[in-house]
Amino acid sequence: MKKMLLVALCSLLVACGFQLRGTASLPFEKIYVSAPEGHPIGAELRRAIQSGSNTLVLDNSQDTEATLQIISAVNSKNLLSVSGSGRVREFQLHYRTSFRLTDEKGRELIPTSKIAVSRVIPFSDSLVLAKQSEERMLVREMRSDSIQQIIRRLEKVQLQ
Repeated sequence: MKKMLLVALCSLLVACGFQLRGTASLPFEKIYVSAPEGHPIGAELRRAIQSGSNTLVLDNSQDTEATLQIISAVNSKNLLSVSGSGRVREFQLHYRTSFRLTDEKGRELIPTSKIAVSRVIPFSDSLVLAKQSEERMLVREMRSDSIQQIIRRLEKVQLQ
């Protein structure tokens, strides 16, 4: 019975088109990533491209086929709801990334584009330290989501 259930579950996964995420097939061999100084998105994006594709990330824009410019990466926090007594119940976290991709001649392959990711975080006065830790974790997760979305957009670029 367990074997039949396992086979049925595997069949359903295959039937729905589920595939493990493989390596990204970026249309260029060398890329330069320009990001705001000291912002973690630059290093994380370089690492994600190098480890998840066959594309080489260079330290300067010379001899590259493309330059990925991270124009901005900003996270913010908004009050979402309050209780009847005026206490905070939920916050909404936002992570917005703006980027563009140019080729070696400066032509835009991807015009300035924006990615916005948001998460809702419940708040409790009695768990302030835990909620601060959860907030930092969610910001890292949203940054990672943004990076994956950028890489997926890079995969769709058509070189001329």
